[in-house]
Amino acid sequence: MSDRNSSRLIFPGLIAVTLMAASAVYFLRPSESVASPALDKANKLQSLAELDGKAPTNRKLDVQTWTTAEGAKVLFVEAHELPMFDMRILFAAGSSQDGDVPGLALMTNAMLNEGVPGKDVSQIARDFEGLGADFGNGAYRDMALVSLRSLSAGDKRDAALKLFDEVIGKPTFPADSLARIKNQILAGFEYQKQNPGKLASLELFKRLYGDHPYAHPSEGTPESVPKISLAQMQAFHAKAYAAGNAVIAVVGDLSRAEAEAMTAKVSASLPKGPALAKIAQPTEPKAGLSHIEFPSKQTHLLFAQLGIDRADPDYAALSLGNQILGGGGFGTRLMSEVREKRGLTYGVYSGFSPMQVRGPFMVQLQTRAEMSGGTLRLVEDVVADYLKTGPTQKELDDAKRELAGSFPLSTASNADIVGQLGAMGFYNLPLTYLEDFMKQSQALTVEQVKAALNKHLSADKMVIVTAGPTTAQKPLPPPTDKPAEQPLGVPEH
Repeated sequence: MSDRNSSRLIFPGLIAVTLMAASAVYFLRPSESVASPALDKANKLQSLAELDGKAPTNRKLDVQTWTTAEGAKVLFVEAHELPMFDMRILFAAGSSQDGDVPGLALMTNAMLNEGVPGKDVSQIARDFEGLGADFGNGAYRDMALVSLRSLSAGDKRDAALKLFDEVIGKPTFPADSLARIKNQILAGFEYQKQNPGKLASLELFKRLYGDHPYAHPSEGTPESVPKISLAQMQAFHAKAYAAGNAVIAVVGDLSRAEAEAMTAKVSASLPKGPALAKIAQPTEPKAGLSHIEFPSKQTHLLFAQLGIDRADPDYAALSLGNQILGGGGFGTRLMSEVREKRGLTYGVYSGFSPMQVRGPFMVQLQTRAEMSGGTLRLVEDVVADYLKTGPTQKELDDAKRELAGSFPLSTASNADIVGQLGAMGFYNLPLTYLEDFMKQSQALTVEQVKAALNKHLSADKMVIVTAGPTTAQKPLPPPTDKPAEQPLGVPEH
């Protein structure tokens, strides 16, 4: 299975938490339009002299949308710079739809390109390669996706689409491939036992989500995976990969008429059926600390509480607020206090991972086992102080400049654009979302960011999980410009 470019589902401004495997969530690190002749100018690199202190030009997109006869929502951007196109189809078919069979969504998605009538996995791969086409797939908490990149010349395009339609519409789920993929997943479970960070993540999501569908891992469990059957995958495919449950994003060297004809065929190749019902919002978890005993030199520290869903109007404010707290690498509040002044960690990061319903806000780091207690309290104090005081004007201005400078990268390539379109369609965001996000972000005040952070976060609601050895604790070193001990060079696991 492949998740090529899956990170492009993350919108600018939020750090996607890698523990999610959601969509994003994926993120987190965390989201229109001129006709294509104008894109020629937008795509050219700007000289430093031309910039003269101004932000780089953001590529504008002419987003067109329609619905296929079977009910699939389509978002399309014409871009003739390269003789190729990118297509991404997103289904509300992530692990939150597993029901009582954890791992079913991921297993179904992984098996799509393992066989179609008359072709096995090797033949499918050779045929895509022979056409110069690239197939990708992946499954997360909210969604499952399939993607195709192909040359736009009629003969190559038609042949690649024909094979693509068979893969997503008529998978055979061969028994030998099912056994192989199950063994790979089961081997991964064995590896997890030696990975304290993964163990902490699993426990954190159980604590955070309880009985909610987000609680179990997308890959399933050692108990559930061996029992997944052909019949269960066929039923899941028929229900969750229905055209009415799909969003199709297309970018590339195509006319509107060509894109309509292409997406009509793709939609018709899928099972017939409506969109699946949206999952319920989670309930607030009980705050507190859990510890997993593990023999290692470092201790993993994970902090989390429920954050926001993807449609929340405070998205832009929380994005910038998190960038200052721990989403922007060096110079953030957390990195400054924990690493730069005390040398306690290689890196500490925070992030919102908004999804269909409330995704987590998380802080994660590793530190020396003998200083884990003090580091935990330090992180709590930094977060509490930040919520109390909010960002400074300088911090907010710097975050705005950084966003303005990096934002054009969100539409720098067709692959970037198709990821943005897919997420806009999947989360029902307006077609002007990218432009709106930038305007909202640049207009934010210190007071608005502080108010949004305190509306959605609370220092006393943290669910905390640690994984490491129980050992005598040492006091933390005082803050200094030159810590006596530098952070360990390579994080464990």
